[in-house]
Amino acid sequence: MPAGPLVDLCKTLDQAKAVLTFIEAISEKTLMTTVSMTAARGRGKSAALGFAIAAAIAYGYANIFVTAPSPENLKTVFEMTFKALDALEYTEHSDYDIVASTNPDLNNAIVRINIFRAHRQTVQYIVPQDAHLLSQAELLVIDECAAIPLPLVKKLVGKYYLIFMSSTINGYEGTGRSLSLKLLKEMRNKSKNGGDSKSGSSSGRSLKEVSLFEPIRYKENDPVEKWLNGLLCLDCADSIPELSGGLPHPSQCTLYNVNRDTLFSYHKAAERFLQHMMALYVASHYKNTPNDLQLISDAPAHRLFVLLGPVSSKGKSLPKILCVVQVCLEGEIARESVQRSLARGKRAAGDLIPWCVSQQYQDTSFAGLSGARIVRIAVHPKLTRMGYASRAVELLTAYYSGDIVSLDEDIDEANGDVKKKSLSSSSSNKNKKKTNKTTNTTLQSETLKPKSGLLPMLIKLTERKPEPLHYLGVSYGLTLSLLNFWTKNGFTSVYLRQTANELTGEHTAIMLKPLQRSVASVMPTEGWLDNFSRDFQHRFLSLLGSSFRHFAPSLALTVHDGHKSNKHFGAGEPANGKWGAKVNGATLDFYFSKYDLKRMESYARNLVDYHLILDLVPCCAMLLFKDQLDVSLSPAQKAIVMGIGLQHKSVSEMEKVLNLENNQVLALFNKAMRKISKHLRSLEEQVAALSMKTGKSEGISASEAAKNKMKPVEKVLEKDLTSSGFKVVDELREKQRSMLEAIDLKQYTIKGTDEEWDKATQKGSKKVPGNVAIASGEDQKASGKKRKSKGGKKKRKSGGAGNRKRQKN
Repeated sequence: MPAGPLVDLCKTLDQAKAVLTFIEAISEKTLMTTVSMTAARGRGKSAALGFAIAAAIAYGYANIFVTAPSPENLKTVFEMTFKALDALEYTEHSDYDIVASTNPDLNNAIVRINIFRAHRQTVQYIVPQDAHLLSQAELLVIDECAAIPLPLVKKLVGKYYLIFMSSTINGYEGTGRSLSLKLLKEMRNKSKNGGDSKSGSSSGRSLKEVSLFEPIRYKENDPVEKWLNGLLCLDCADSIPELSGGLPHPSQCTLYNVNRDTLFSYHKAAERFLQHMMALYVASHYKNTPNDLQLISDAPAHRLFVLLGPVSSKGKSLPKILCVVQVCLEGEIARESVQRSLARGKRAAGDLIPWCVSQQYQDTSFAGLSGARIVRIAVHPKLTRMGYASRAVELLTAYYSGDIVSLDEDIDEANGDVKKKSLSSSSSNKNKKKTNKTTNTTLQSETLKPKSGLLPMLIKLTERKPEPLHYLGVSYGLTLSLLNFWTKNGFTSVYLRQTANELTGEHTAIMLKPLQRSVASVMPTEGWLDNFSRDFQHRFLSLLGSSFRHFAPSLALTVHDGHKSNKHFGAGEPANGKWGAKVNGATLDFYFSKYDLKRMESYARNLVDYHLILDLVPCCAMLLFKDQLDVSLSPAQKAIVMGIGLQHKSVSEMEKVLNLENNQVLALFNKAMRKISKHLRSLEEQVAALSMKTGKSEGISASEAAKNKMKPVEKVLEKDLTSSGFKVVDELREKQRSMLEAIDLKQYTIKGTDEEWDKATQKGSKKVPGNVAIASGEDQKASGKKRKSKGGKKKRKSGGAGNRKRQKN
């Protein structure tokens, strides 16, 4: 049995107990057990997982999968696995092979182990979003589970295989709070109840929890570890401020700017306030690193804001933080710099939104605008979905729009000039000098020494002049809940990454909100966001069949309908040929033929199968979601039309996505197509009615209408037929006359005079002769010439050579 050699490798008693718990679950082979291991940093969690993988190999498990935010996080796990295999007398190349990644970004991280000692066994790394590849898995190991988004963890958990997971509750690998508060609590309840077959995917599983307390990296109660955790805020998960008393309404809360010099002054009160802020970051499932803490402390473009309830001036305790907002100022990039970067196909570091939008739309003017990107917004875990985050965004928008007037400024309403007030008291002048002296200090000229005379840590927005901005922006991993939140607060989508993030499996989205009363001196072109939004909607609809085909119908519909809820979006109807131009009688033939309309009408009447009109659904869906058809559909009907028409999903796929029966999906689809067919048929009927009534209808020119206009008969039928007959006879006579004139009749002329014919026919005789000989004029001339040449006249003989002979037939 592998327990003995593996326990000998353990460094602490807690680690040995954890390994034995793993081995016990492996030996049961029920494949319905989940073992969760939580600990702080440096307690040996990854090593224990490596020993557990070696134990599973020794017990004959064939398909073992390992996942983590990145293969680099599994370095310790695989190292300890190899060490445990050596202890179990496995030899590399003889008993197993190691496969490393060929991706240079992963630094040759190990992704696979092939074992062939007794039979074929595999230890394979997969990314967290590949839960669908676990159909043949026997064991799944999840390292640093807290650093993986909770929805992905839920998809990984609950199948018919053994699950080992570990998470860091304190440290920069992840938070662990969402895992322990949500997922483990849910699994714990189901395990106590013995599983519920009708509940979630992890029903019926047993849960075992293991915690490691004894450190391996440090000595017990080592002051160095305590100092490091305090310096880098690694143990702030338990520093969430307690909410005592009643909660203020969001409308009663106020947003304050945080002076970072005072916040990081290492004052006791400031240090506790910083711990509370970082605790909210941790509770909101943000993955925090020491680099992030450094960014918050001294990044020149970053600003910190906190939302607080009503604060008493007489209070001596720290105010309770309800929400934290971190903002980064971006933009104001020179046009020449943008043009050079776009020409090379590269962009500089920083300024995420300006560079991304400029590259996507090839617009060099947008990068010249100034904006603020909301980097993080973290709410107290007990106050989620209660309106405090929306209140913070509302106040932040009002502040940068100039709606919150500074008390240190006089604003001339007529001219818009800003004038400084004169400070009456000498103490105010001294404070102002201190303020200017502090704010004018740059990073290059600042002297590192204990600071004295620090400004207040919390500054009211009325006491601070806002930076001149044109917009607020946000970049986040697209989920339905986050999309609804930002859309509700007036943000409009302008960019959606076509490929999912490798670590989170989410598509990065960028949304913007224009500041209508911005204090910026240079204002952008009116309607600039409308143009971006329309172009984005067109791209999104076109890509639903490829890059975004896997989107759920609810998510796809929310992305598409997001611009409609934006009050800043232009309400005017575009001209023909542009977005939203309504289909009418003039343009109906561009999209559908008369046969197409007949097919749709037949399907609407349930006379044919839906396969007969599948080729028409994409065009109908595109026109519908571009607002070119005046058709109103229910959300379920919209989802089905979008899924079948734009995402090219089959009816069976729509059944699974919508959780409906086949006949229900087809019934809703038929209702939607019936409405579309009825609308298109009404357009045809309107055109026909107007054409018959006025000769001028929408889509028919005046000349065509004049030709098609019906006129009364001017003549009686008999007269009309008689006149038509005369006309035909005249035409025939004229044709015969022209033919006769074209014939040469001289060739049929009879020669000779009447006297000659009388003599030849012997007019006095009773019997008509059989032969008649008449000399033609040409023959007479020829014979005359002969006689003259012989010198005298000779008597003409009847029937001579010069006479024409006619013989009786």
